[in-house]
Amino acid sequence: MQTWIRSGGIRSSGTFCTGVALMMVTLFSWSSPLAGTPNSTTATATSVDENSIALFNTSQPRWIEIDLSEQRLRAWEGNRLVYSYRISGGKRSTPTPIGRFRINSKYRTHRMRGRGYNIPDVPYTMYFYRGYAIHGAYWHNRFGTPVSHGCVNLPVKQARNLYNWASMGTLVVVRK
Repeated sequence: MQTWIRSGGIRSSGTFCTGVALMMVTLFSWSSPLAGTPNSTTATATSVDENSIALFNTSQPRWIEIDLSEQRLRAWEGNRLVYSYRISGGKRSTPTPIGRFRINSKYRTHRMRGRGYNIPDVPYTMYFYRGYAIHGAYWHNRFGTPVSHGCVNLPVKQARNLYNWASMGTLVVVRK
């Protein structure tokens, strides 16, 4: 009986120690996905030219391009276009931030609140800068027109495709 208790205790303590070790490694190895990127602390980073995008392609094969003048999002694997979707970016009074960012959190559904809105169950939400995210929008069908409070709205089905395709740390390039 004592042998059984001791062996069970050893198994439990081994599992506990493994869990603690994994938490410590995760805690100490985490760094902000925006750390070390130029202009990552402001929402008005300098525009990105085609040459700098080509440099990112070698180290970051998957990346997202958001062209606000076209109201279009493109998802790339290197130089190969994977998805191209019409979006609704921010209105003139609540613009989408310009610059280079990284997806820093993902939520299957998320409540979004701000001045003048409180929307439950926003689908396929991927935050890339402060409170700004790429997400599905079930409450409107005006894609191709800037109508958001700064986020990048997609039809729900397209947001799901992008959510499943992109991972944490995926580069997001937003330009005018």
